[in-house]
Amino acid sequence: MRAGGILSMLLRPGVPHLLAATCLFALLLPVEVAAEKEGPVWTDPATALAEDPDFSVQGEYGSTEPDAALGAQVVALGKGEFDVYLLEGGLPGIGWTRGRERQVVKAETTSTGVRGKSKGGNVEVFIADGKIKVTREGKQTTLPRVERSSPTLGAAPPEGAIVLFDGTSAEAWENGKVVDGLLAATNCMSKQHFGDHVAHIEFRTPYKPEARGQRRGNSGIYYGGRWETQILDSFGLEGLGNQTGGIYSIAAPKLNMCLPPLTWQTYDIEFKAARFDRDGRRIAWPRITVRLNGVLIHENLELAKDYTTAAPIKEKLTEPEGPMFLQDHGNPVFFRNIWVLPK
Repeated sequence: MRAGGILSMLLRPGVPHLLAATCLFALLLPVEVAAEKEGPVWTDPATALAEDPDFSVQGEYGSTEPDAALGAQVVALGKGEFDVYLLEGGLPGIGWTRGRERQVVKAETTSTGVRGKSKGGNVEVFIADGKIKVTREGKQTTLPRVERSSPTLGAAPPEGAIVLFDGTSAEAWENGKVVDGLLAATNCMSKQHFGDHVAHIEFRTPYKPEARGQRRGNSGIYYGGRWETQILDSFGLEGLGNQTGGIYSIAAPKLNMCLPPLTWQTYDIEFKAARFDRDGRRIAWPRITVRLNGVLIHENLELAKDYTTAAPIKEKLTEPEGPMFLQDHGNPVFFRNIWVLPK
């Protein structure tokens, strides 16, 4: 019902005008608040760099060599505000692992650079000129900004692989849409179905600094149309089951290997389909091994459900093969270089 119709109903005789106005405001508020929380959206890194100074501050700081003493991930929150995550042992995948110390410092833009101080005051950070200076207990460490990329980025399809997207056409997909040579997340489903297979998928989340939680670059890849590896701008976060790397509603990743938004990232998948006996009874659940940006985050994980949350196929599992599905969750997430090697 339109707002005008609601207002007419609320202003009928016998309904106090103050009550009517309050009810109308309550009805409209969630929509307005949701729109406000989304904030600006960038889908191209060059444009983001030109239009938002926070984009050049956000990112990883430290060493790309193992055994570093400290790493930092700086997450833009919009309007000059940042969360700075300090990681003992270096950046994820080359030093920091789940269970090691991870401290967050709130920071904001000042006239000289980005500054922040921990709640206890014992840690200070200062970001300027592509470096972060971290002062802890009077000792200062300087870390340069680095840009990592997945070692499997651009992986060519091996012999026998089925190319689902190479930048030229969405012909392999139902409801597929190509935008500037990229495959959009449009709830598109592969026309071919797969059982045991290896898959390579490259994806990019948008830069939405003022958005929070599941509003921030949400999508997902469903294998067999049933089991999802989540896609979200989860850079710097804890690494939960509903963040990038998570098998939604089944398992969190061993490590949050999500890179900053507008960075091309990779999922490399080994999928073993469910097994059935001669009578069609399922005797084994499917299993999946997942590498995010080249790092192992799930190994031979049993997918002990008929489907995960929001799957396009919500039926009892009765066959080993199914399609690949790219979820539209209202965010401009894009894909490229998708291929599947049946085994």
